[in-house]
Amino acid sequence: MFKPRTKLGKWMDKKGIKGTWLQQETKLNKSTITELTSKGKHDPNQSTMKKVLKALRKIDPNIKADDFWDM
Repeated sequence: MFKPRTKLGKWMDKKGIKGTWLQQETKLNKSTITELTSKGKHDPNQSTMKKVLKALRKIDPNIKADDFWDM
C-alpha cells in the first residue's frame, strides 16, 4: 500500500533517496519529512525549505524550490 506522493516525494523515489537520509541531513523531525513527501496540505516555511534544498543540492545542485512547491 503506497501513500500518495508530493513532487518532492516522487523526485526522491526516482532518485532512490530515503526519508531517513533527508531527516539526517536536515535535522528535521520524521513527521515533517512525511508531510513534505506525502500528499497533504503542508507547504514548508522558509527555514524548512532552505534546509531541504541545501540537502537535496548535494545530489542535484540545480534544483530549485519551485521544482517541488508552488511559489
